[in-house]
Amino acid sequence: MDAKPLSSLQELVQSLKLLPGVGPKSAQRMAWHLLQHDREGALRLSNALSDAVSKVTHCLCCNTFTEGEICETCRDRTRDASLLCVTETPADQNIIEQTLAYKGYYFVLMGSLSPLDGVGPKEIHLDRLIKRATDGLVKEVILATGFSNEGEATAHYIGEMLKERGIAVTRLARGVPVGAELEYVDVGTVARALLDRRKS
Repeated sequence: MDAKPLSSLQELVQSLKLLPGVGPKSAQRMAWHLLQHDREGALRLSNALSDAVSKVTHCLCCNTFTEGEICETCRDRTRDASLLCVTETPADQNIIEQTLAYKGYYFVLMGSLSPLDGVGPKEIHLDRLIKRATDGLVKEVILATGFSNEGEATAHYIGEMLKERGIAVTRLARGVPVGAELEYVDVGTVARALLDRRKS
């Protein structure tokens, strides 16, 4: 017997559950709120999401999100080309930018190594990172992955690969709590961890 298709409301609730930290009850409340109190806002959200999905792509240089081929940061020639900061996500890149303590370039992995989840070197674009880090301009690669098990393993793996190629590698200092994701750490702590980075 075929499963009964979801109603439009049920489909909306299921879709909202895709967001991190949103469970069934929260998704239901959001759906009801949008439909009951803010249909105009719901349409704006729908249009903005559709627009972003169709227009936002990955920067050819650093792999972060952008609407052009090259992101604004990579186009900024006033930045220090000898420094390359590696982050797991665009959110991590953003928090480092907010510290105002870093003026180099970035490479965004879009994840971390997690073999059990099928995420290996290819999935986090390590081939592109190695090419970028060995372009002759980069003198130091700062590993700003999180301090979770996956983030630490990713930092170690990348560090070993880069050191084999003669690139200086540093890691954020331990001002960031163990197990923490950068996007949830306050800007001051991230700035201190960046300034006190250590050799990897």
